[in-house]
Amino acid sequence: MTEKTGITLTINGRDHAIRVEPRRTLADAIREDCGQTGTHIGCEHGICGACTVIVDGEPVRSCLMFAVQAAGKIIRTVEGLADGDRLHPMQEAFMQHHGLQCGFCTPGFLMLAVGVLEREPNISDDDLLDVLSSNLCRCTGYQNIVKAVRAAAAEMRGK
Repeated sequence: MTEKTGITLTINGRDHAIRVEPRRTLADAIREDCGQTGTHIGCEHGICGACTVIVDGEPVRSCLMFAVQAAGKIIRTVEGLADGDRLHPMQEAFMQHHGLQCGFCTPGFLMLAVGVLEREPNISDDDLLDVLSSNLCRCTGYQNIVKAVRAAAAEMRGK
């Protein structure tokens, strides 16, 4: 049996002191050890993007990162987007533009788009499409996801 390591994950401003095996993924630790189940696990190979969270300002596939690597870093999950009852502009835009159907991929798209737009608010349309193409959706056909992200980008820039 592998020895467990004590770490603290700071998720959405709250510290979670947990004990994990060194090989435990950040996705599993977030969901199972910290109770933040909004982060979804899809392929477990870094391809689908459903598990995307923001770590120290960068969108990352949490299935490809070990929990011990995230100790001491600032982690944001989909649960941390809203401010109380006020949804984040990206969440509002996904609702208004019908950017989701089954919703499984939605947390990953939200975190990817927010992470990229916070770093690069004036990202070109081509670059934005390139970024969004890295996450997979089996339901929507992407058109409404792109509309939602474009609308939220304008809102986040203050237009």
